[in-house]
Amino acid sequence: MTQLTDKKIAILVADGFEEVELTSPKEALEQAGAKVEIVSLKSGSVWAKEGLEWTNDYKVDVSIDSASVEAYDGLMLPGGVISPDTLRTNEQALAFVTSFFNSHKPVAAICHGPQVLINAEVVKGRKMTSVEAIKLDLIHAGAQWEDTEVIVDQGLVTSRTPKDLPAFNRKMIEEFAEGKHSGQDA
Repeated sequence: MTQLTDKKIAILVADGFEEVELTSPKEALEQAGAKVEIVSLKSGSVWAKEGLEWTNDYKVDVSIDSASVEAYDGLMLPGGVISPDTLRTNEQALAFVTSFFNSHKPVAAICHGPQVLINAEVVKGRKMTSVEAIKLDLIHAGAQWEDTEVIVDQGLVTSRTPKDLPAFNRKMIEEFAEGKHSGQDA
């Protein structure tokens, strides 16, 4: 099913993202017809992890310095512990994320990915899920956290762990296909 033809999606990562949380959504998006670009804090490549082990490097298509929200129809944030922790303290990354919300464009985040959304100050009042480790962080930031495989709230798609990727990918594609959501504000 090619429901994302003519859509361009950014996947924002830093070194230390959970590999399958990039590869599975990227493949699903591309199979749905989207053009997908890896955006990162640096040019060159970024390193993935599988649990505690470093695995493969992935080519960065666009550095955050050159990335423009106007060029993309949606944003995806993989988890892993290190990547979201790095992104959530980077002002350019936070501004990039916030711009998607201000533009009412759909955003998807899995596992530890919602940590970036906390620091971007876009979670207050939203229904969300995540890996258990950041449950309290989301609650303290004002999110309405639930333990379920995937939650959609006005264009924001969140999910818990790699075992939820099939449901996450389906909902992410659905929201990206719908496009802008009027309730998707920062």
